[in-house]
Amino acid sequence: MSGRSLSCSPEGIQKAKKALIRYSLIQKALAEELEVTRQPIGKFFTGKPVDRNLFVQICDRLDLEWEEIVAEAATEPEVSQDNSIDIDAIVQEVREKIKPIIQERCGTVRVLDTPQSIGLNDIYTSVNILEKITGQRRLGIDELLEQSSSQDFDLFGLNRITEKRVPGLQAVEKYSKLMILGKPGAGKTTFLKYLAIQCIGGEFQAERVPIFVTLKSFAEAANKPGLLQYITEETINPISSIRDVITYGKALVLLDGLDEVREEDSDRILKEIREFSDRFPNNQFVMTCRIAAREYTFEKFTDVEVADFDDDQISNFANDWFKDKAVKPEAFIKRLEDNNRIKELAASPMLLTLLCLAFEESGDFPANRSELYKEGLDALLKKWDAKRGIQRDQIYKKLSVQRKEDLLSKMALTTFEGSEYFFKQKVAEHYITEYIRNLPGANTDEETLQLDSEQVLRSIEHHHGLVVARAKRIYSFSHLTFHEYFTAREFVVVRQSSEEALQNLVSHITKKRWREVFLLAVGMSPSADCLLLLIKEKIDSLFAADEKLQQFLKWVNEKSLSVKVLHKLEAIQVFYFDLTLAPASKHAPDLDFYPILAFNLDSTFIFEGDLELNPADLTLDFCFATTVAHALDDSIDSDLIIPLIAGVDIDSVLQQSLRKLEKEIPNWKDEICFHKWQEEKLSAWTENFRSLIIQYRNIGHNWQFSKQQKELLKQYYEANELLVECLHSDCYVSREVRQQIEDTLLLPIAEIKERQQQS
Repeated sequence: MSGRSLSCSPEGIQKAKKALIRYSLIQKALAEELEVTRQPIGKFFTGKPVDRNLFVQICDRLDLEWEEIVAEAATEPEVSQDNSIDIDAIVQEVREKIKPIIQERCGTVRVLDTPQSIGLNDIYTSVNILEKITGQRRLGIDELLEQSSSQDFDLFGLNRITEKRVPGLQAVEKYSKLMILGKPGAGKTTFLKYLAIQCIGGEFQAERVPIFVTLKSFAEAANKPGLLQYITEETINPISSIRDVITYGKALVLLDGLDEVREEDSDRILKEIREFSDRFPNNQFVMTCRIAAREYTFEKFTDVEVADFDDDQISNFANDWFKDKAVKPEAFIKRLEDNNRIKELAASPMLLTLLCLAFEESGDFPANRSELYKEGLDALLKKWDAKRGIQRDQIYKKLSVQRKEDLLSKMALTTFEGSEYFFKQKVAEHYITEYIRNLPGANTDEETLQLDSEQVLRSIEHHHGLVVARAKRIYSFSHLTFHEYFTAREFVVVRQSSEEALQNLVSHITKKRWREVFLLAVGMSPSADCLLLLIKEKIDSLFAADEKLQQFLKWVNEKSLSVKVLHKLEAIQVFYFDLTLAPASKHAPDLDFYPILAFNLDSTFIFEGDLELNPADLTLDFCFATTVAHALDDSIDSDLIIPLIAGVDIDSVLQQSLRKLEKEIPNWKDEICFHKWQEEKLSAWTENFRSLIIQYRNIGHNWQFSKQQKELLKQYYEANELLVECLHSDCYVSREVRQQIEDTLLLPIAEIKERQQQS
């Protein structure tokens, strides 16, 4: 070792690289801090001798003990004296020659229906890596459900992976040979292009030469060249000294799209990659492939998986996409937050791009979500490969795109009806077997059918990513949104909205988790008349035989007819239904009462409990009902009554009675006296107050519903909410059916039958 130079040991290099990441540095920035060129910094990180003083300075900056990382001896590449070369000079020469080539090939991306390529740096969002492959986790269905479940089913997240995420660049630094797996559209190619651009720009592994190889093009090259020959003659156009770069381990070899290689070329390409990486092991290798593409073995490569986008990545992508555009990213992100089902799709970079394109057109998502999801499915099933000229091998020739959609629809309905969000591989294969055995000309041999079903399942995962492995031999739909979409499709498209199919669907109207399926089914239907009428009929039958509940609906209707307001009658009915049955605490209605359903029925109906903003009838009834509820909740005080009636024109006898009752309430600040009054007289006071408002306002009735009746009323109300949302979604429904449903909303059965007889 020279007295004036030191070199870093292999273990020291790894420690130094980790320190760079820890201090958020790149080699270029380190060189600028130490006021030296990047060449000696590059030598330090590749184990070449550098000036002793600089070696110590670098260690100090990275908080490393130089004695612990220095190599025993500094050696240059072993070459004969006659053939000795300056490899570092060659690397810099080759980098300069290929820089425009890399920038041209990797500096832009073209996605889906974008009219032109987009600059990579304009849209790139940092990638995160999962070091444990999702589909290889040894978890049971119960454990997966425990990870994914939520008290609110709307927040059920099948995509929530709890494994630790690692920044993509950090994973590449950590592993010299890396296989990056991912679902279709996960951003694998974009990440590889980013590595190439960062490397050639000197921001990442500046001591190496990036070599980007599209494996599909390599496999289909004329005369079937070896990988070294292809890189030298085809990829670098040609640059003969690239051989020296590879020989001395100075290349960052980026191999993109192993899954895109045709089956007939597969064995040859796999052999080429193995031999090349074994022959030149000192180079850095990064390869991409779709999950479940095919069985392969690269013993010296480490498999990792591209993680779905998290909220920060989605936000960063949207900010870049909508930068300098009329539509603002804040509006896009806000609408995503408002719709969990659409936001779920945004975890996929490709589907997030589709959402951005759709939002850019009108500043909102399509009103008919089924059309938006259909576009996403078309991208996964057809467009994604077609745009890049990739012909996938059809493992099962009889399964066209439509057949695959029909198969997925049957799988979706069966599993959704059974609440099977995760299902075992054998279960999925059974559904596939039962489907393909009925196709024309199918081989009905059970062993053959079993093998075919295994291949079809792998094909659906590999080609389209619609069904994916969540753990070893456990699958689910890639997004709950797609599970719901295909479930709805089975009713409307596959079974063509038959009477039996729709009756089956409406039997689930009270189950909250079916809400999105109903909305999608209505949106898919050429005419939603029949489905909406069946839903209405099912809702009305929920407690048709319960006399007390029918009496309650009769009161709601009569009370609504008695008030003097200009709002639609059905909105007023909802108001009184809500007022009676929507407590915020033990008894009391929410003081920030805002009936969403009433507003959906009449957009002029915005109730805020304020006499100056709302009709006196509604405000008084709300205030009186609130007072009764507070009294029942032991939280009444003397300030509650007079402010509610001050300046309001109400019956003078009622007003005098109210003032008299108000005087009976002791000052709540006198705690002893007030608590004694609560214990001894509040109950009687409450009943007196209730009698007054029943007599003069016909509200405050003590219905004394049983627990079962309360549950039925809750189901009835929520089902009507869903019906109204379906009715007002972007679906085709005749004017007559729409009017019929709205006119008979929340009516007792007797009233509905009477109206039907009159019509």
